[in-house]
Amino acid sequence: MVNSGDTAFMIICAALVCLMTPGLAFFYGGLVNKKNVLTIMIQSFISMGIVTIIWFICGFSMAFGPDINGIIGGLKYAFLNGVGMTPNPQYGATIPFMTFFSYQEMFAIITPALITGAFADRVNFKSYLIFLVCWSFLIYIPLCHWVWGGGFLQQLGVVDFAGGIVVHASAGMAALASVFFVGSRKNLEKLDMEPHNITHVALGTALLWFGWFGFNAGGALGANGIASIAFANTDIAASVAMVTWLFISWAEEKKPSFVGVLTGSVAGLATITPAAGFVKPWAAVIIGLAAGSVCYFAIKLKAKFHWDDALDVWGVHGVGGMIGTVLLGVFAVSSVNGVSGLVEGNVHQFLLQLGATVFAGAYSFAVTFAILKAINHFTPVRVTEKEEIQGLDTSIINEEAYHL
Repeated sequence: MVNSGDTAFMIICAALVCLMTPGLAFFYGGLVNKKNVLTIMIQSFISMGIVTIIWFICGFSMAFGPDINGIIGGLKYAFLNGVGMTPNPQYGATIPFMTFFSYQEMFAIITPALITGAFADRVNFKSYLIFLVCWSFLIYIPLCHWVWGGGFLQQLGVVDFAGGIVVHASAGMAALASVFFVGSRKNLEKLDMEPHNITHVALGTALLWFGWFGFNAGGALGANGIASIAFANTDIAASVAMVTWLFISWAEEKKPSFVGVLTGSVAGLATITPAAGFVKPWAAVIIGLAAGSVCYFAIKLKAKFHWDDALDVWGVHGVGGMIGTVLLGVFAVSSVNGVSGLVEGNVHQFLLQLGATVFAGAYSFAVTFAILKAINHFTPVRVTEKEEIQGLDTSIINEEAYHL
């Protein structure tokens, strides 16, 4: 039976998740140099348009419709069922079909947009549009179905409260694949690598953090106790990760860093996402500590290997989403949401989470690389050296962020 309170809560959560994509645009836009601000921002905004159309036409029904042996959803149009209750209670027994549809749509929008920070400053906008469509169909929608839509991972017992596998691990590993395929920026040692507008990074972080409450608490699909604990865990993990990152980076670099503080908080938000509705707050503290430390050193490792992940998508979202999914299998307690982990002696759940993380990461990496290779066969993925040096704002979209 539809509950008006749950419905209102989930509509607000969907709106909060929608706000995260413009927030991501500001976060990434502030981190790049001033010659590429508009290019990185339009890559986030255009996802709102293109992925919405995909989701409306067939994406939702592929992700949450009937499948073939647990592998992929049906192709019938999402609205053939009408505006009513979804047949499966796991999709929200007290909210209308359209509310669930809209909430899930916002996840589909932001996930491919996360990848763009990895190949900032060097990918053709035309090629990105093709990539956006292909990646949604070949990676996001299958993973969404396998984990949340009744597919084989869900049937095995894998859990992911709000997107550690479906969103962050998939985007992070796709980011790493794109870095390997596209290659490093030209004259990297001569480029101005400092963020051009840290105030925009702060604004983006604020919008992301605010939206993340809907991202995670909405995973409960209703205004209930699970939503409350997910909300609290989200803030705790982000805060602990922020402070952890601050002190580690301060000790390493001999000075505090505002960008480090902001990045650390986002790492904490990404890492708690899969576990937010399955663990108690004390576990969120440990997950925040893991996020602030492991993600920090993942970025150091990236630099050591000279991977040009421009905005640290792999280190923050990929590593964060993966360790959060595995730690879910450690710290989940049945009294929170019916799932137990290693702390309650459930080795099976831990192994499920570990195996699903490895599988999803490998799948996203391999298919992303194949998508880019296929696109490059028809149209160049990477811009020319002249365009790259000039900056993509003027060379590709012929607009400038600043007239000073």
